[in-house]
Amino acid sequence: MEQHDLPIEAARAGHRPSQAVLLRALQDVWYRFCVGLLNDPERARDAVQETAVRFLKALPGFRGEARVTTWSMGIALNVVREMRRTAGRTRQDDGTIADGRPAPGEGPAGLAELGEARGRVRELIETLPERQREVVMCRYFEEMSVEETARAMGCAEGTVKATLFQALRALKAKLG
Repeated sequence: MEQHDLPIEAARAGHRPSQAVLLRALQDVWYRFCVGLLNDPERARDAVQETAVRFLKALPGFRGEARVTTWSMGIALNVVREMRRTAGRTRQDDGTIADGRPAPGEGPAGLAELGEARGRVRELIETLPERQREVVMCRYFEEMSVEETARAMGCAEGTVKATLFQALRALKAKLG
C-alpha cells in the first residue's frame, strides 16, 4: 500500500478506523523487521505490539517529512534496542527468512541448500555489531534507501554508508 493510499491525516486527528488501517498496513513490515533483528518470533510479536502503542501515541506529532513507513521503522528500531538492553539477546537459527517463510529453491535438495545458505548468512549477520546489523536489516531486508535508513536510525546518510561498508566487509571476510 502506497503512502498516498493511507489515511494518515485522519489517523493523526484521532480517527480510530483510520488508525486501524494504518496499523494493519504497517504490522507485517514491523514484524519482518523485528524478527530479523531479534531472531525470535515471540519477542518480535511483543516488539510489534509495543511499536504499535508508541506509534499511535506519537502519530499526532508526525510531520510528514519522511514516509510514514520510514518514520515508524525508527520507532520499531528503538523498541528493539530497548528490548535488547533490558532483556539481553537470544539467538535462534531456524533456517527461515526474515518473515518466517521457508526459502524458495529448486526441489527438495535446492530448498535445503538454499535454507542452509540463508541460515548461514543470518548466523553471520547475528555476529555483526548491533549498529551494523541494523543497517543491513534496513537496507537489504527492508529495502530502505540510504536516506530512509538514516532517518529510521537517527543518523547521517554518510554514517549509514560507512556502517554498511564495514558490515559488508566483515561479512565478506567471514564468508571467506
